[in-house]
Amino acid sequence: MRSDFEFQQLEQFVTVARTKNFTRAAKELNLSQSSLSRAILKLEDQLGQPLFERKPREVVLTDLGELLLGRAKEILKLVEDTFSLLSEAKQHGRIRLGAIPTIAPYFLPGLLNGFAKKHPNITVIVQEDTTDNLIRRCSHGEIDLAILAIPVMTKDLDVRALFVEELLLVVPPDHSLASTKEITVEAIEKYPFIMLNEAHCLSDNIESYCRQQSVQPVSIERISQIATVQELVALGHGISIVPEMARRLDDSDRRTYRSFTSEKPIRTVALVLNPQRYQSKWVQLLVDYLQAQAGS
Repeated sequence: MRSDFEFQQLEQFVTVARTKNFTRAAKELNLSQSSLSRAILKLEDQLGQPLFERKPREVVLTDLGELLLGRAKEILKLVEDTFSLLSEAKQHGRIRLGAIPTIAPYFLPGLLNGFAKKHPNITVIVQEDTTDNLIRRCSHGEIDLAILAIPVMTKDLDVRALFVEELLLVVPPDHSLASTKEITVEAIEKYPFIMLNEAHCLSDNIESYCRQQSVQPVSIERISQIATVQELVALGHGISIVPEMARRLDDSDRRTYRSFTSEKPIRTVALVLNPQRYQSKWVQLLVDYLQAQAGS
């Protein structure tokens, strides 16, 4: 049996069942009694059995009417709750933001703190992952936005450059390069070099820069976190190259950061989103905020 009746019919049926009178129900629903009677008769025809037993002064539910009343109340309550939830969601947004590990802990805390003060009704859920995984998840709609470093190998996503960041040499304070007046990339070739593992695109940035300068540092350790790289440098295990944003959060005197005086290594931090998927107004607010902060 098909269920062709509408929610409006259920509302009318429940009102008649509650008032036990077509006249009172019609007045409450702001309908004529004849219109309400036709609507209930149509519902009964669709179900193949009467829902009410008509008496001179009132109507009484049949067994089928009793069964439908319980379900109708559940359905109407579910619809009411759903619309309430959707109405609330219009006032409170949620954004799924992905970021690579060499950006997330350094760039996002301050940025999201400012965004939260401006838009306290929006929750931003941060998910760290590698570049390849973030691209895949953004393509599939698992996250709304991603912040990573370009180049990005994708044709389906919208890639918007935010800012260019210098990569800095980091050495122990007593290292000879800490006080050298001019530092070229060739100068680092003879020292043990601590590198992030291959999963991080920052490694690609550094290796590409060194190849362009015909330099091949001797990598002695492959690490998964910039903080570990910094600690190993402080302990004298070697030297490394890290993003400038990591230096800004490092208040330790156990490391010294230097710019290269030759061509400086850089990386471009970009915002990635899927133009084929619906972007809520909340997402657009974060996009606008990111671009405004990057330009300031």
